[in-house]
Amino acid sequence: MDLAFTPEEQAFRAEVRAWVRDNLPAEIAQKVHNAQRLTRDDMQGWARILGKKGWLGYGWPKQFGGPGWNAVQKHLFEEECALAGAPRIVPFGPVMVAPVIMAFGNAEQHKRFLPGIASGEVWWSQGYSEPGSGSDLASLKTRAERVGDKYIVNGQKTWTTLGQYGDWIFCLVRTSTEGKPQTGISFLLIDMKSPGITVRPIKLLDGEHEVNEVWFDNVEVPAENLIGEENKGWTYAKHLLSHERTNIADVNRAKRELERLKRIAKTEGVWDDLRFRDQIALLEVDIVALEMLVLRVLSAEKSGRNSLDIAGLLKIRGSEIQQRYTELMMLAAGPFSLPFIFEAMDAGWQGDFPGG
Repeated sequence: MDLAFTPEEQAFRAEVRAWVRDNLPAEIAQKVHNAQRLTRDDMQGWARILGKKGWLGYGWPKQFGGPGWNAVQKHLFEEECALAGAPRIVPFGPVMVAPVIMAFGNAEQHKRFLPGIASGEVWWSQGYSEPGSGSDLASLKTRAERVGDKYIVNGQKTWTTLGQYGDWIFCLVRTSTEGKPQTGISFLLIDMKSPGITVRPIKLLDGEHEVNEVWFDNVEVPAENLIGEENKGWTYAKHLLSHERTNIADVNRAKRELERLKRIAKTEGVWDDLRFRDQIALLEVDIVALEMLVLRVLSAEKSGRNSLDIAGLLKIRGSEIQQRYTELMMLAAGPFSLPFIFEAMDAGWQGDFPGG
């Protein structure tokens, strides 16, 4: 197993670093480095910049308009973007639904959907989870009934991240109740402007609006928006996992946030607390170990070996590390870790107390 980068890979890293440095808007990078809220314009603006370069679909093969990078090049691109303070690419279009359309969609669907994703002009949302159907996703109940040349969709999706911005949503829907639950699921692409769709915000503990409920009330969807075969959607949904092996751990973001944690700890004086510094050291060791695991996966892919068995471990360890550096960030920042909601100033709440 060779974990060292070749001279060609190092040259590729330098190329990406220079391009990102010259094209990433400074105001967006500053927001990311300061962990400030990003607007839709921030996220989509960066996506469009990448789209013009042909890098928004950085994991795409050349035949579909992508750069055709290998696994190591994709990892280096992700790392350089994270270190520069680039917003994370909203994955639902270029990373999630696009590979499914490429693999299982027809030629007309390729022409219809992929260009808008590649350019960053069309914002996609994910319609998987439902009330009572999260980890047990196969129990989903949103129903799509075939009537002539269209489907009539009824049901509810929940925890739809950034769904308030969605132009389109890819949904797992139930088209059959016979046999195992997994065998009656289909993969449907739905225009969010369709009559009968209602998006309702779910406010999080800190007051932020990031996730949503999406309701479907007799929504008409053309049958031509079905991906692949009816009742094969579970297979297509699993296909997503094969395209999300390494960045699912979010190790590059963890490395960036670790450096930010150190800066905050030194600024706020807790760096002198040896027990706190021990926790940072342990966190750094675990981040390095996670990065080694990611590089191990990349090495396996370079040699043509399957690494899907590690994907679950990457997800679990990456989530645990995210929780740890967030908690340490709160301890280091103290009262400054309380959420700042800019809109509260506009609403006249600044300085007010609930008791009057």
